[in-house]
Amino acid sequence: MSDTPDRDENFVVAQRREKLAALREAGNAYPNDFRPDASADCLHGLYGELDGETLEARERRHAVAGRIVAKRVMGKASFMTIQDSDGRIQLFLQRDGLGEDVYKICKGWDIGDIVGVSGVVFRTRAGELSLRAESVRLLTKSLRPLPEKWAGLTDVEQRYRQRYVDLIVNEQARETFRRRTRLLRFVRDFFDALGFVEVETPMLQPIAGGAAAKPFVTHYHALGRDMYLRIAPELYLKRLIVGGFERVYELNRNFRNEGLSTRHNPEFTMLEFYQAHSDYSDLMTRIEHLVRDAALAVTGDTTVSYQGADYDLSEPFQRLSMREAVLRHNPELDPSVLDDRERLAEAARAAGGEVKPEYGKGKLLTELFEKTVESRLEGPIFITEYPAEVSPLARRNNDNPEVTDRFEFFLAGREVANGFSELNDPDDQAERFRAQVAARDAGDDEAMHFDADYIRALEYGMPPTAGAGVGIDRLAMFLTDSASIRDVLLFPQMRPEQ
Repeated sequence: MSDTPDRDENFVVAQRREKLAALREAGNAYPNDFRPDASADCLHGLYGELDGETLEARERRHAVAGRIVAKRVMGKASFMTIQDSDGRIQLFLQRDGLGEDVYKICKGWDIGDIVGVSGVVFRTRAGELSLRAESVRLLTKSLRPLPEKWAGLTDVEQRYRQRYVDLIVNEQARETFRRRTRLLRFVRDFFDALGFVEVETPMLQPIAGGAAAKPFVTHYHALGRDMYLRIAPELYLKRLIVGGFERVYELNRNFRNEGLSTRHNPEFTMLEFYQAHSDYSDLMTRIEHLVRDAALAVTGDTTVSYQGADYDLSEPFQRLSMREAVLRHNPELDPSVLDDRERLAEAARAAGGEVKPEYGKGKLLTELFEKTVESRLEGPIFITEYPAEVSPLARRNNDNPEVTDRFEFFLAGREVANGFSELNDPDDQAERFRAQVAARDAGDDEAMHFDADYIRALEYGMPPTAGAGVGIDRLAMFLTDSASIRDVLLFPQMRPEQ
């Protein structure tokens, strides 16, 4: 490989631009009148089991189109392989069959060019299914060379910045996004079959609500006011429960003004669903079935291999309270520490958690949990009984008002879902909103605003309800064995290119 790849690429681009100039001189350099009648996968499906003699006797003709990904040019005959959205097929081009002038043009085609070819399906002496070209067209001239070995690129972020190139040369990337599509299709089928109604709620909102997160702010000139990109659709979906839609779901794009990491992208996809006359326990069962059936639909098995470990989703998922999880993963901790605010603050601080004077026992317990337990939860496992202090929208537990009927679902050390029995007491909800406003005034830029219209909706009466959010991107990571969230986002957010 050359020590000056940029100079080499510039040389190749210049050569290809010369070819494009000749095409422009000859006429239409970018034709749009070729229509393939079969894909590569279709040809393999139709004729893959037939031998050469049968194919010659049938003499089936087809038109295919795709990008040249390999070529072997010889004197009187050449082989090329083209790739379309479904797969690859080999082309056989002969000077005697195409004519001297046309064959000469074909030999000048480059890797990356998009071509259309019509011809007869046959099998080569080596046994490979191919198309013997009878007519050919150059449909699009590729001006930039494809990388010779994608795995040899030193800058892995180039795969994300130039996803179009990644998809051309990386079959694994294409399969990842096919699986993601299957996942989304399955989710819709799953909830539709249960009588849920798919809905759409605003992405542009006057109040950033439904989650504790820092929002993106924009300005609506027509109204002369600032607006927020949606951090969650929750409060709007629960308004629909009030309105009489007792089972609703939304596959939604959310936006949170947070950092970039292998687990976080500021723009992400969530599934949120709400079901009247149910509680958080019902939703844990629902999510267990969703994840297990999604694995079967996407991968064909309920045992999923992720980053070298196998996860058996066929057995009932474990359920453990946050308090139990903290004590299990911190065996040296005396249980009485969790009931003493000062000693709990010391334990949280020692674990690297954030400790502020206004934090109560619930928030400190959550800090200790996040620092010492969360990443160790291989799962599949539900963590329950989240403190009311960190659950401003969840219903308090009947037996212990300091905790809520809330769960988070963990898989492979990551939170994948969050759900709870909904708070439908408007006075309790208003009081919690006021506590959030106080926290915001004290400097917490992730605390919620007071949503007066949502309180008004609750005052009309919301039936007992449970709701949950499932991180589609993180579930897709698990089902495609992807270590980074960027691997399952076609166009992830990137830092500015230097």
